[in-house]
Amino acid sequence: MSEPGKKIKFGYGIGDLGGNLFFTITGFYLLFFLTDIAGLSPVFAGTVLMIGKIWDAVTDPATGYLSDRTRTRWGRRRPYMFIGSIIALAAMGLMFTKPGTADQRILFVYFTLMYCLLNTAYTLVNIPYESLLPEITTDFDQRTVLTGYRMSFAVVGTFAGAGAVMPIVGIFSSVETGWSVMGYMAGGVMLLTTLITIWTVREPEHADKQGGEGFFKTYIQVLTDRVFLLALIPWALFILGTSMVQGALLYYFKYIFKDEGMFQIALIFLLTTSLAFIPLWVALSKRIGKKWCYAAGMTIMTGGVIVFSLAGERIGLTGSFIVMAIAGTGLSTHYVMPHAILPDIVEHDSMSHSGIRREGVFSSMWTFMSKIGQAAALALNGWILGLFNYKPDTVLSTGTITGIKIICGPGPALFYIAGIIIISFYPISKSYYDRMISKTQPGAAS
Repeated sequence: MSEPGKKIKFGYGIGDLGGNLFFTITGFYLLFFLTDIAGLSPVFAGTVLMIGKIWDAVTDPATGYLSDRTRTRWGRRRPYMFIGSIIALAAMGLMFTKPGTADQRILFVYFTLMYCLLNTAYTLVNIPYESLLPEITTDFDQRTVLTGYRMSFAVVGTFAGAGAVMPIVGIFSSVETGWSVMGYMAGGVMLLTTLITIWTVREPEHADKQGGEGFFKTYIQVLTDRVFLLALIPWALFILGTSMVQGALLYYFKYIFKDEGMFQIALIFLLTTSLAFIPLWVALSKRIGKKWCYAAGMTIMTGGVIVFSLAGERIGLTGSFIVMAIAGTGLSTHYVMPHAILPDIVEHDSMSHSGIRREGVFSSMWTFMSKIGQAAALALNGWILGLFNYKPDTVLSTGTITGIKIICGPGPALFYIAGIIIISFYPISKSYYDRMISKTQPGAAS
């Protein structure tokens, strides 16, 4: 398959700007919004997030399975993306709109329903979007290049999600109004970027019928695939650790550095190096492979969060910014490598099942595990804060400060280390992939 043109690279890449905007805003701010703005208890807030992911256990696999078997004049994936992006516009705004009540039970039910709706919208967009990459090109290195485009836009989405939220909220005299407007604006960006992808990326034609097993047997096959699990489990662990850090940083700056505004500056250091190093990691992956780039990057990230969380007070803001910049060079691999690895697994599965294409099934589990990792992280953060008697806008005890440090460094590091060990056993290298693809070429030996 020929190299995709610039229009396709741009159109495909920009789709993740809105998706990562969602992921970043919910990762950095949702728990804080629920506890400090909406007034929900930390335990209730953590439970809201976990229920949302239990709901995803239904919608993610269903969307992946159905999109593989959908046949329309617009393709298999794009109709779902269109519907999901429209729902996202409303759901993102409602998620960050506090009802006019302080009743904990009403708040709990409202935010649980809104979070389930928002996750459904994200599912309808992201799983079909993730499924597009294996269909755009079969070239091992071009998939990494396309992922580089995608993740460059993803980092822009992260910048916007992390850096624009508080300034937008601050424009309004009412904090609650500011959060609501911010939510609707983010939903609008999610809609627009998804529409650009729908307009620019065309899907290849497929046979009218998709072969393969039934729903449950399909997912049993996927979840017992050793090659897939050796990539899926590290991905979930890295998401869990990174989401714990994301959810904890604002608390760290507010209550340990006592300078909430410096949170935005810290993110600039973290994300600027993440963006800058994407092309370097893409180039390096051609020499040492995707998995070793991923392992190296997350090792750097592990050291960064440990130093920041445990030594941040001693090295001060300037030292902490430097540490975050170094950590960002490693975090860069988390944006690129896992999404470049997934299409190779899809190809491996297709070779093993007589050419049956199951992009949606694999993407659904990939997306589901990313959301499970994020929700588990935020739930853990909420429960740990509750365990250490966190109460917003008060002078925190030494024990509570320790709880914030745990969720910012040592806790995430444990998940990173486990993921690094497991990813080292992932088998698909470029030479492995090329041998696999050559067997399907005309004239290949049987």
